[in-house]
Amino acid sequence: MHPAMTARDLHLSLQAAATVPCNLNWRIEDGYLRVASWSEQGEPCTFGLWGPGDLVISSLIAVAPLQLLALSSARVEEVDPSPAEREAFLLDQSLQTATLLRLSRIRPAESRLFQLLLWIGERFGRISSRGVSLSFDDMNLTHRHLAEISGLTRVTVTKAISHFRHEGYLCKEGSDELLLREALPHLQRQAKGALP
Repeated sequence: MHPAMTARDLHLSLQAAATVPCNLNWRIEDGYLRVASWSEQGEPCTFGLWGPGDLVISSLIAVAPLQLLALSSARVEEVDPSPAEREAFLLDQSLQTATLLRLSRIRPAESRLFQLLLWIGERFGRISSRGVSLSFDDMNLTHRHLAEISGLTRVTVTKAISHFRHEGYLCKEGSDELLLREALPHLQRQAKGALP
């Protein structure tokens, strides 16, 4: 091996849905990754979403089986994290897991999906006084992905997003989607069971 080459020179370019080796530590240069596992019945469960600049240390995620998936096309670089970076990752991973668990208990389904979209928008999008803007296309947030992350069915996600658009809670803003915060109280007042 050349003296200037180290094991930390590994860079990967990934297509959406590609798996990333979980035995290494990664910094995301571009794109989005999803940390996932699945139940004994084969149902997916998301433990975190990571984007540009984030560090992902799979060995610190106490879940088995574990899969690190490219949500969108992505570029990652292998890194050797410092103790401070390891500590920061553990804190962020714990907060994400707690947030996703809390979101999974929200009823009705529309409120759960809306809260999930707000969280994703606050984490990766742009925040304004009106709400949050995020790009479904850049993140490759398909209805199937949103269903897997939220624990809802794809049909329920499709119906809810159609309802958000019809009511004006979700609207196009250039190439992004604007999610209006003012919709949240209305959705929370809806009777349970509006959507399965």
